[in-house]
Amino acid sequence: MTDGLNTADALPANPAEVAPETDLMSKFDALINERERLLASGVTDPYAVVMEQVKSPTEAVIKGKDTILLGTYNYMGMTFDPDVIQAGKDALEKFGSGTNGSRMLNGTFHDHMEVEQALRDFYGVTGAIVFSTGYMANLGMISTLVGKGEYVILDADSHASIYDGCKQGNAEIVRFRHNSVEDLDKRLGRLPKEAGKLVVLEGVYSMLGDIAPLKEMVEVAKKHGAMVLSDEAHSMGFFGPNGRGVYEEQGLEGQVDFVVGTFSKSVGTVGGFCVSNHPKFEAIRLACRPYIFTASLPPSVVATAATSIRKLMHAHNKRAHLWENARTLHGGLKEMGFKLGTENPDSAIIAVILEDQVQGAMMWQALLEGGLYVNLARPPATPAGTFLLRCSLCAEHTAEQIQRVLGMFKAAGQAVGVIG
Repeated sequence: MTDGLNTADALPANPAEVAPETDLMSKFDALINERERLLASGVTDPYAVVMEQVKSPTEAVIKGKDTILLGTYNYMGMTFDPDVIQAGKDALEKFGSGTNGSRMLNGTFHDHMEVEQALRDFYGVTGAIVFSTGYMANLGMISTLVGKGEYVILDADSHASIYDGCKQGNAEIVRFRHNSVEDLDKRLGRLPKEAGKLVVLEGVYSMLGDIAPLKEMVEVAKKHGAMVLSDEAHSMGFFGPNGRGVYEEQGLEGQVDFVVGTFSKSVGTVGGFCVSNHPKFEAIRLACRPYIFTASLPPSVVATAATSIRKLMHAHNKRAHLWENARTLHGGLKEMGFKLGTENPDSAIIAVILEDQVQGAMMWQALLEGGLYVNLARPPATPAGTFLLRCSLCAEHTAEQIQRVLGMFKAAGQAVGVIG
């Protein structure tokens, strides 16, 4: 009932009768028109690809064709690891398909405790909290850590989950220029010295694949009395001697206060987490809304994550091969004349920069038809209105596959006119 009226009587008989100014969907018209123009050009919708069959971490069937996968975040290739799969099967049989509750109620099973212990062992820390996704980990940690009268300082190119975590909280938000130590220093210097401050950084930025100068930034943050949270989603597993991330690679263990990560990349399943050595870290469980008010991960998911994380502790050969793949692909594309997001192979992400959406879509389509899947990325996900093809390498890509990928890029680039 609405003001004494039947709800059905309050609705227009025909949805088309809704006035444009009151139709909440009208704000999406420009986006709908842009998509329709793209599809009218004959390009397959790049954001509606269906994996009909996934054969391995590096191969799938798309539109009935065997396709090399170069657009997933399966960096360490753990999705088909026999031990990981078996752990999921065992948990599924023992605990069922789901928890039907939050972690604060009935949603903590044996494997939730096990995966948090695996994280403590992997990172060498005292505290670990698992969230339902990596997005939720950033949303929860940032909005809970920083409150009214305090400040969160973030890189302008930060991931959407970081921005959304800032919006959900009540803190003042301060942005600094991407990877600029000088700008970070300047903006921190303008803030009240007595106020609480959290500097949020990312080890690897997911669009261009560039890494942050964490060492210098953490030094600046500490100079101004700020705590530091580093999102290592795109570096866990293969940066640093133990695969802990860029912060480990740059010798910052003990200086970064909170490390956020995800299971959906190198770990090979789904979920998010935060680890820390702070003695009061467990209090987060009692105050964090995205942790308290959502269902916990299924037992089969956390069981696979725990097994995968423990195997990643000893995946030295996989790490070495992933870096070899990155150097080979980056060097080959650069030699062909493609414009890349980084001068050197800084991470497992290699971005091929294109002129506009049309050229990007044509290149993406040509690669897909040739048997290669990559990501087509566009604003607002990309920085400064950039259009790019994002390639994400896997430790399971063979040397032969990388050479085939280079051949596909050459053929597609010449056909579309991106390279000569």
